Parts: sequence; C-alpha cells; structure tokens
Amino acid sequence: MAKLTFKTDKCKGCGLCVDACPKQVLALAKDKINKKGHNPVEAVNEDACIGCAFCATMCPDCIIKVER
Repeated sequence: MAKLTFKTDKCKGCGLCVDACPKQVLALAKDKINKKGHNPVEAVNEDACIGCAFCATMCPDCIIKVER
C-alpha cells in the first residue's frame, strides 16, 4: 500500500489528479476549503492506492507525494 501526502494549502482544486487515478482513490473535498478558497484534493480510499503516481504526475502544482 502506498502512502499519499498532500500540500492542501497549495491545491487549486483543478481535479486533474482525481481524473488520472485508475482506482478512484482521490476526490475533491466537499466540506473543506483551503487558504486559497478552493476545495482541495483528499484521499477517500487510500487502501486502494497502487502507488502508480499518476496523480502526482498530473498535478500542475506538485502538491502530491506518493511513497511506496
């Protein structure tokens, strides 16, 4: 199982990482807003993560870290 870390204060909520995840591990938070006023990404099913790092590759702001 991989470990995901997010710099949520820098997330602009674009959703590219959510779309890139083949296992639907990520989602934009519906009940949180970061300092920039966006709904940041969060792991909703981290146990399903296969560590492919597609999410981190797609993130234009490099806010996702995947540790295998």
